[in-house]
Amino acid sequence: MDFFKEIERRRTFGIISHPDAGKTTLTEKLLLFGGAIQEAGAVKNNKIKKGATSDFMEIERQRGISVATSVLAFIYKDKKINILDTPGHKDFAEDTFRTLTAVDSVIVVIDVAKGVEPQTEKLVEVCRMRSIPMLVFINKLDREGKDAFDLLDEVEQKLGLRVTPMSFPIGMGYDFKGIYNIWEKKLNLFSGDNKTSISEGVEFSDLSNPELDTIIGETAADTLREEIELIDEVYPAFNQEEYLEGKLQPVFFGSALNNFGVKELLEAFIEIAPSPQPKKAEERLVDSKEEKLTGFVFKIHANMDPKHRDRLAFIKIVSGTFKRNAPYLHVRTGKKVKFSSPNAFFAERKEIVEESFPGDIVGIHDTGNFKIGDTLTEGEALNFKGIPSFSPEHFRYVNNADPMKSKQLYKGLDQLMDEGVAQLFTLDMNGRRVVGTVGALQYEVIQYRLEHEYGAKCTYENLAAHKACWVEPENPKSDEFIDFKRVKQRYLAKDKQGQLVFLADSEFTIQMTQNKYPSVKLHFTSEFKK
Repeated sequence: MDFFKEIERRRTFGIISHPDAGKTTLTEKLLLFGGAIQEAGAVKNNKIKKGATSDFMEIERQRGISVATSVLAFIYKDKKINILDTPGHKDFAEDTFRTLTAVDSVIVVIDVAKGVEPQTEKLVEVCRMRSIPMLVFINKLDREGKDAFDLLDEVEQKLGLRVTPMSFPIGMGYDFKGIYNIWEKKLNLFSGDNKTSISEGVEFSDLSNPELDTIIGETAADTLREEIELIDEVYPAFNQEEYLEGKLQPVFFGSALNNFGVKELLEAFIEIAPSPQPKKAEERLVDSKEEKLTGFVFKIHANMDPKHRDRLAFIKIVSGTFKRNAPYLHVRTGKKVKFSSPNAFFAERKEIVEESFPGDIVGIHDTGNFKIGDTLTEGEALNFKGIPSFSPEHFRYVNNADPMKSKQLYKGLDQLMDEGVAQLFTLDMNGRRVVGTVGALQYEVIQYRLEHEYGAKCTYENLAAHKACWVEPENPKSDEFIDFKRVKQRYLAKDKQGQLVFLADSEFTIQMTQNKYPSVKLHFTSEFKK
């Protein structure tokens, strides 16, 4: 198959939502329809050790939440689909923000009973900033929840989206009878017993047909007719161009746990969602159809397989063909690198691939050469933007709880920080290590992984810091900067890249410092210079 056809058949997307909206369940069911798995794992029931296919870290199985983005790929109707299942929990938001740099479109999952929740608002905001095409899936219709029109209003108002329903529920909760698929003009009836099998829809293009009354009952049929009429009057018709520009968001209803409405979502998705898109580098816009390879590292995962201590760098291919054993330029180091066993993913199952195309995610065994944001090319010096480190919100000193294992502790910290799970700062004054995270739950994950993957134990001690500010002096030799360093020495540290960071204890301190030292700039993300 030629290069352009390969690009056209790729669909790379992320699934985002608030925790517990059913994101991991939806991922499972998409895999089920894609024939990638035969039976869905019981995601929520932790007694069943299988867990969800996409949750492969031990701590995820215990807690029933996703803490790392996992990559899953399958073929459906000759389309190659790459799903990036992201953590919903706010303590892992940074991983999700980075993952959004590697997707071409997004499915937003919303719980019918809870409606739009804070974490969803944050993530959608990031997608809106980047004009990523979004598709909304309103989940858990088999439970009692908000009225469908109220939910559509909420999505428009809270998320600032312009929606168009592509399917619509018939009843809800106990009265839930099924879904009318506006996109395919089909009626799908719900029976609660088909949790692992798949039901087919009935063609139903004319809602005025009296047969509808027989199938779903007169009251439900009349309500559906009124609602569909209202949708035609109130909401814009679906327009693919507007969707691809991020100006219109199609909405689907369903119940992922009961396999309901998922197939309709997938069918519409492969038809309307974008194939790999051009991506902006600092130097120029890179088109996915260019023949020369470009790609960037958006995630690093240590110990995919704890027995082998392997570190994988996840690379999103932006343009060209990635070939096994071909030499590529690692732009940051200026070195040529070759990869003898690049992997494609299916959760924790990995397969070696000979070649990959734009849109694909490739896993590369890494001995510590890669950092998040690194670019690979065939020689051109390109740097893809948009993968900064954000200022953490929690700070703790790390203490070694087992002096015999200090080597393991430092190695573990080093590798886990490369994943971008959290950030490591070393204080200039006494060399103490400080871990900064976006959410407190991260500390538990780090502690757990240090013990189970590296055999090291650590304890934490609180540090009263409010924000990490990356320091950029106008003139590093100026008296003002020297004075700044002398006065603030107790609060100065270096990040993993060796950049100077000021750990400020309050918003007030930041303002006072900026007033007193105007030539010393303070930044809240690390991406202000190379």
